[in-house]
Amino acid sequence: MDALDLLLTRESALKLDAPGPGEADLDTIFKSAVRAPDHGRLRPWRFVVIESAKREGFGELMAQALLRKEPGASEEMLGRERAKAMRAPTIVVTAAHVQKGHRIPELEQISAAAAATQNMMLAAHALGYGAMWKTGEPAYDSGVKTALGLSEDDEILGFLYLGTNAGGSAPHPRPLARDQVSVWAG
Repeated sequence: MDALDLLLTRESALKLDAPGPGEADLDTIFKSAVRAPDHGRLRPWRFVVIESAKREGFGELMAQALLRKEPGASEEMLGRERAKAMRAPTIVVTAAHVQKGHRIPELEQISAAAAATQNMMLAAHALGYGAMWKTGEPAYDSGVKTALGLSEDDEILGFLYLGTNAGGSAPHPRPLARDQVSVWAG
């Protein structure tokens, strides 16, 4: 796929089914991630793979995060939270390993990890997979971070859902690029 075509056709999937990326394709996706800009060569990105067989446990982890935030959450709410882990056959948790007090500002460290996540989405698209990048409350829950083996200072940027596109793409129209641009008058 031509690089510009890749950039101009990438969209978030609405529904993902099996198969998800296998080991070789995941390796390619991760190789693309670590090519992201990285001021200071801190390599702040961290990735945790939730394989298909572990999604149920991940869904329970997300439900427990909801219970910590909302102790009165109904069983229906908890069920919806658990179901999020079934959105795709493969989930990659993307995080920034933030070095607080470093000469490289925290925002730049987080931005490098976000760029790595975008590279992963582009690589998935180039390999023929659909992807969606979600966050939500579990991304900000310290118990979720701990259970995933991340440190307290790490910031979860999102949950990257990967699989075979089975439901088209997000129906919202894209803005006109030029409407987002201004020229500095000096």
